Amino acid sequence: MQKDDLNKLYRNYKTSIEKDKERAKELIKDGNKNLALLFLKKKRFYETKMDYIQQHIVQIDLLSREIEMAQLNQGIYEMLKQGNEALKTLNQSISIEDVEMILNETSEAAEKQEEISAMISGQLTDKDLTEVQHEFDVLVKNQLPEVPTEELPQPESSRIRTEDNVGRKKKVVLEEF
Repeated sequence: MQKDDLNKLYRNYKTSIEKDKERAKELIKDGNKNLALLFLKKKRFYETKMDYIQQHIVQIDLLSREIEMAQLNQGIYEMLKQGNEALKTLNQSISIEDVEMILNETSEAAEKQEEISAMISGQLTDKDLTEVQHEFDVLVKNQLPEVPTEELPQPESSRIRTEDNVGRKKKVVLEEF
């Protein structure tokens, strides 16, 4: 029997119990105690059956919940199994050597980027600064004329004299003639 059939039977017994109880009351009033006792025994028999049905309904409910839980567990198991298979497939498509190679290439690219960033932002190492200074010195030396080593002649139209401004500072004045 299904749960719905048990519920229907339970309701029928309940209705019969109410009727038998009322019938027993009427028979007692009429003085027919033996027949009233028979209806009360029938009522008690139906109550026992109702308890039995109620227990089975509870068991069916519990079993239904356990089946639902088992189905849920089965679904979870299947999802975990599929996830595991997908992970295995992905891991097989990637070798350790490929990962190491990609990590090395990434590291080299990051180092190169740091060098470029350092050059752009002006952060040079001591070695770089020494090389840059040397290159600058060579360029300056190649473009400037040589400095004369002998003293330059003074023009005759000018003479140098110093003046004293009343104890303050001495001033050098170039006078032209």
